[in-house]
Amino acid sequence: MKDLNRRELLGHVESLMTQYCEGCFLHQHLKKEGGRRAAHRFCISQCTIGEQLQKYGEKLS
Repeated sequence: MKDLNRRELLGHVESLMTQYCEGCFLHQHLKKEGGRRAAHRFCISQCTIGEQLQKYGEKLS
């Protein structure tokens, strides 16, 4: 990832979340079966989009 300013990073995060996370059927299913924490844990640790969001988050810190 090249060096981006904060506004560009936030734009990328917003676009990823809008495109992939809103209405994610897997997240909804996991939330129904295992609860909100289990669904969030999956998104953070196993989802490729979640991994990408983490990389952007590290750049924002």
